[in-house]
Amino acid sequence: MFERFSSGYYLGRLYVTPGRSEGEAPAIARVQHEQVNEQLYADEGITRTDDPLVMKLENTHFAVEGDESVPEGTLAVPPELVAETDIRNPPDLREVFLAKAERARQLLSVAAGLPGTGGIAPGTGDPWPDESSEAPDDPFDFDPGGPSGI
Repeated sequence: MFERFSSGYYLGRLYVTPGRSEGEAPAIARVQHEQVNEQLYADEGITRTDDPLVMKLENTHFAVEGDESVPEGTLAVPPELVAETDIRNPPDLREVFLAKAERARQLLSVAAGLPGTGGIAPGTGDPWPDESSEAPDDPFDFDPGGPSGI
């Protein structure tokens, strides 16, 4: 479902559709969510398969959970997220970026407003990344002060 893209991201294609209530987290099929966690993150130190995945659609990063009601191969998002994209007739097959484990920890710490040091990253037992650590070769120029998402 996902292939290596850069040092910070995997690339996949999912059908993106509004399917969550306003304010709910985006979701993919629970089985796929667990498989992605296990296959892509297990060798990078993450042991839990229910931790959120961090994905990027166009210019927005967001945490993704697993949901049994979402069909396989689909990313269900709240309507406000669809409105921020150029999707006009969902469901639409789109490229979606999946943050690798280290990048996901960085993005989740920014979203939680946590400092870059201290505390334990969810599901890993590892400390939060140091403030000076940046994912090399990030082609997306992530701006944590952006208008939406993480």
